This record gives sequence, structure tokens and C-alpha cells, in this order.
Amino acid sequence: MIVRLFSTVTSAELERVTETIMSFPFPYFQTTFNNQPYIVICSQNQELKAALQNLIGVENVVPISNTVQKYPLASREFKENSTQIQASSLTVGNGAFTFIAGPCSVESESQLLKIAHEVRKMGATGLRGGAFKPRTNPYDFQGLKETGLKLLAKAREETGLAVVTEVMAPEEVPLVCQYADVLQIGTRNMQNYRLLEAAGRARKPVLLKRGFSATLEEFLMAAEYILLGGNSQVILCERGIRTFETYTRFTLALAAVPALREMTHLPVIVDPSHAAGKASYVTPLAAAATAVGADGLLVEIHHDPDHALCDGRQSLVFEEFERMVKICREIHDVITPHPHLEIRPPHVISRNISEQHFHN
Repeated sequence: MIVRLFSTVTSAELERVTETIMSFPFPYFQTTFNNQPYIVICSQNQELKAALQNLIGVENVVPISNTVQKYPLASREFKENSTQIQASSLTVGNGAFTFIAGPCSVESESQLLKIAHEVRKMGATGLRGGAFKPRTNPYDFQGLKETGLKLLAKAREETGLAVVTEVMAPEEVPLVCQYADVLQIGTRNMQNYRLLEAAGRARKPVLLKRGFSATLEEFLMAAEYILLGGNSQVILCERGIRTFETYTRFTLALAAVPALREMTHLPVIVDPSHAAGKASYVTPLAAAATAVGADGLLVEIHHDPDHALCDGRQSLVFEEFERMVKICREIHDVITPHPHLEIRPPHVISRNISEQHFHN
């Protein structure tokens, strides 16, 4: 269960609440979202719930089902309405569709500024670019590090784009926070729990990528680490999972989008670039992601992909990105004006169809 406290709760009232909880043998965790204090209790004990509801300082007690006990704060049981997240010029979720675009790696000032100005003109509101690069091969380009962060900040000054960039270690979070509007946690770090905890304390929006071998439940439990740290601004990013298929770089699990929208109130975006591994596949995958209800897209762009220091093969050129934006906006415009086309799956319809199929 989750105990929602009044924002005006006094220290004496809070102490009385925690004493009541401690009289039962259940673990509990305290957190704060937007100046609203909460206590998460790992139990559904009705006696404890009744005792808490009568205490001064308690606004209400939200029961959480066994289904979402592992990620209560991320669940729709905790917050039914979809969350919208804002960071500088970027708005994502709850009807707001966004394009975050830029190079895989920040390579130089001229490269980054050229790309930033172009994607801004074409409709992007966020600028992606890696200053710290996790590379499988230790001899590959590892990024410009703080120099790259400074270039991203300069690009923001010139274009107004929100900066989205990866942070790789807990000790690097304060440095990246100085320059970034959104902290990206990459697929290889989805289960780096110390990093997730540090991001939870940072109070900056976090773009969390799904691990390429993670289940959706594991994905939401990773997000829960950030939420439990007091940071309610989490954007989930589906970027493809590893399967037996080798023709594409990864397999884009599009079913994850409507599934996550059913499971969580957090916004869900898609990175078609890493799933595809090849530029010609990116636009079709981006269109499909938009059609199944993604809240936005994270796309790699480069003005000269053949000479990119990282992932040039999957990077779109400007003309391709402009075409992709146009296609995806048209698809999104078809879906959003119609409440009956809301992508969250209607349980009754799905169940009836299944039952009818099996009876036949």
C-alpha cells in the first residue's frame, strides 16, 4: 500500500505515522514527489491500513494489488492519469508527442551545431548526443566527456533545444546535471542500481532505456528505483531487445508500447535507430511506433553518416528525418483526436475476443 501524506504534515505527525507502521513487521520506504510526501509499505495488511487512515497527517491510503507490488509508484494503480514531463523546450506524455534527435556522439562543435540547428527547424524539441559513450569495444571512440557536455550546452543556447545525454556512473551524475536537461540511462545500465538511485536523487528528468534482455516487469522495477528516490520525472524508452534474429541490430518490441501504457502512467518513447541498425528501417519503425501509441521518438541524425565516429549506419540524414517527422505527425494526428482510439488496451474487449477465438 502507499500512504499519501498531506504536504503540511508536521514532524510529530510523521513520527506517529512511522511508529504505527513500525509496530507491524513490514518493510517501508519514505519518498517525496513534488513536495508531496509518501510512504510505500510492502504489505496489504488491512489492520495496518485501518490504523493509518485514522491518523492526523494522512491524506489517504492507496491499496496496491499483488500484480504491481514490485513497481507500485510506476503503476496506474498509484496514478491513473498519464504523466506529462517537461524539461526546457521538451514536453512528453499525456498527449504531447515529441521528437528528440541528434548524433550518437558529440564529435565536434561544428558537427553538433549544424545538426542541432537543422533538427530544430524540422520539429525536434530535444537534442540527443553522447558525451560519455559506453562502447562494447574498448578501442572505439568513448566520447568527448566534459568537453562534449559543454558543446551540448552551447547548442542549447543557440537553438533552445533541451539537452538529452547519457550518464554512465553515479559519481558522474552531478557533472552531467550541470549541463543536461534530461539524464539518459542507457540499456547497459538499466540495472545499475547505484546509478538509478543517484538519478532518483538528482531531480532532473530521466530517460531510462530498456535493457536489451529485460522483461517489462524488470524495466518498471528499474524505473521504480528512480521514483523511490523521489524523482517522479521518468521517461521510458523502448529500444529493441536481443533475440535470435541477426538481420536487424535488435528486435523492436512494439507490443511493449501499448503494454507499458496499460501498466504505467509514465510516458513511453521509442528509439527506432538502435533497434534497426540500418537507416532505411528507421522511418518505417518510427511510423509503427507512433501508430501503437508511443509518446515520442528518439532518433539518431548525422549530416555525414559515412564519417560518423559512432553508429553512422543507422543515422538518418536531414532529408530523411524531415520526411519521418511528417509521416509520424500525420499518424499521430489521426490517433489523438479520437478518445475511442486511446491505445491503452480495453480489457473486456481483449478478453472477449480471446474467449470467442478459443470457443470457435
